[in-house]
Amino acid sequence: MPTRSSKRNFIVFAILVLILLSSFVANLCIGNVQISPREVLEILFSKAGDEKIRSIIMNIRFPRTVMALVLGGALAVAGFLLQTYFSNPIAGPYILGVSSGARMMVALLLIFVAGGVTVKGYMLVLAAFAGALLATMFIILLSKRVKNMAALLAAGIMIGYICSAITDFLVAFADDSDIVNLHSWSQGSFSGATMEGAIYCIVIVTVSFVAVMLMAKSLDAFRLGESYARSVGVNIKLCRVLIILLSSILSACVTAYAGPVSFIGIAVPFLMREALRTSKPVVLIPASFLSGAIFCLLSDLLARMIFAPTELNISAVTSLFGAPIVIFMIVRRHRNHEN
Repeated sequence: MPTRSSKRNFIVFAILVLILLSSFVANLCIGNVQISPREVLEILFSKAGDEKIRSIIMNIRFPRTVMALVLGGALAVAGFLLQTYFSNPIAGPYILGVSSGARMMVALLLIFVAGGVTVKGYMLVLAAFAGALLATMFIILLSKRVKNMAALLAAGIMIGYICSAITDFLVAFADDSDIVNLHSWSQGSFSGATMEGAIYCIVIVTVSFVAVMLMAKSLDAFRLGESYARSVGVNIKLCRVLIILLSSILSACVTAYAGPVSFIGIAVPFLMREALRTSKPVVLIPASFLSGAIFCLLSDLLARMIFAPTELNISAVTSLFGAPIVIFMIVRRHRNHEN
């Protein structure tokens, strides 16, 4: 007989899949040119349809929508990994400065290394990975000296500010003719997404997601404490290295193609814990991916349409909805400690 928790899991996942499919179709249909769902399906699954509409769908909206879906999910999973590592629900790529470190290295690549040369997708990801890993390693070194989590989070925020300041200086003095979309990218945006970039994202995120899922059992033991994890045979050092590498790769992929996107990595895993009433990684990892994809798709749609034809930075929308959730998390955590 199915248990109450399994029924809840089935209902939550079914709802997430339905919302995800609806959000995906809505992103393809809604824009300055309104396209019906029937026309979208015809274009996606056959060669029928008007050439102008086909061009809008296949060259602009479809790559952008795929990228928002994949990278939103990636960011949520990266947030879940960092929260597991630091045993704190407020830890995330944006708060800890990981996204800012990745952003800084990509800006350095675009300005000083690329010049007039076309930058390949893998080059962006490698640069962002180096920056994300650098910021993560610095936070881990600090964590060995600073045991207070509030102080550690504050240090992470300061690292983010330092990296952001360096990036802003680079952007301010860069030659715009050599750096396409750098200003909008540096604030977070899916504009300019291409199918080539979307394919890179799908491959990197899929491989990383499978690796995270294979670690689910070890992560479940790790979250219960290092002593318990050792007692059940988990290699703590290897587990730590894998968490750092995978969270850095996922964060780097997001930053390389969309710039820094805030609060999804913190808010989404928290919402899934509340909805599913569990902390088991085998359940929370796919749930976080699905809900992160939904959050990012809807945020990107709002960023495009609220003040159309002017487009907002996606971080402005994710901050608007994500920040109140984080404030609620902090208040609730403080209340639980008092009790």
